[in-house]
Amino acid sequence: MTVTPHPDDDAARPGDGLVKAGGIVFIAGAVATLATMAPLFLDTDPFPSYAWAVCMLMGVGFVISAAGVLRSAAAQRKAARASQAA
Repeated sequence: MTVTPHPDDDAARPGDGLVKAGGIVFIAGAVATLATMAPLFLDTDPFPSYAWAVCMLMGVGFVISAAGVLRSAAAQRKAARASQAA
């Protein structure tokens, strides 16, 4: 007999790490975006183009988080199919 974990358990599930990592990368990109946009409003010299490239971390973080959500959904589907077959 297999024991399925209760949904309220604090155990890590598939995709949790990707969602957390994606959130961190997204926040880093958001901070970079704010820092890069600040000189435009403060009437100072703008940052070089590589600083603007760091702003793309927001999109990268979103994609990483989305991959984690899809991985979690696939694992839940697999567990549901296994429970129906048993």
